[in-house]
Amino acid sequence: MRSALFDAGAGNIGNYSEASFNSEGQGTFKGNDNTNPYVGEPGSRHTENEVRVEVIYPASIESKLLVALVMAHPYEEVAYDLYNLTNQNQQVGSGMIGELETAVDEASFLSAIKEKMRAHVIRHTEFTGKRVKRVAVCGGAGGFLLKQAIAAGADIFITADYKYHEFFDAEGKLLIADIGHFESEQFTQQLLYEIIRKKFSTFAVRLTEINTNPVKYFI
Repeated sequence: MRSALFDAGAGNIGNYSEASFNSEGQGTFKGNDNTNPYVGEPGSRHTENEVRVEVIYPASIESKLLVALVMAHPYEEVAYDLYNLTNQNQQVGSGMIGELETAVDEASFLSAIKEKMRAHVIRHTEFTGKRVKRVAVCGGAGGFLLKQAIAAGADIFITADYKYHEFFDAEGKLLIADIGHFESEQFTQQLLYEIIRKKFSTFAVRLTEINTNPVKYFI
């Protein structure tokens, strides 16, 4: 049964798989005349040494997991509990951290960002004089993640919607690059297009060519 749960996608925590927890105890049950119990006899209370198995799983696979549980368990009636956890998923967040293969100077990196992200202009803090190796990114208004970017040792934080006084919060610890809200999110539609197309091969997916950015630049 445990293997069936793992095969269905349960028990994954970060870089670890097949994680579970056991607790042993005694269970009792008595089936009526309409039962055909795996152990015990109908009409008689049966005591059985049992093992409670606990696994964690994402909500998206719950139906699949329950089917696997019922199919693998030998009992006619499978006893199980479902608990909603408030554990933080360490693999999911609003931003990401990555590293370049080779460190580059700040001006060169900003120039590359401007070209790759099709940004008309980049608002940024004063250069720190350090070479850029570790990069923090958050699409849209990501200023709330500045402390996390600094704590992660980022050399540059790429985001958008920075206000005047918020640029001071960098305190020379890293370079803030505000590339624009639309510019930081514009390629998301392409990613969604690819995901939907692969997941639903029979769908006629269309990718809009309309630019909805309300911000214009006078250059």
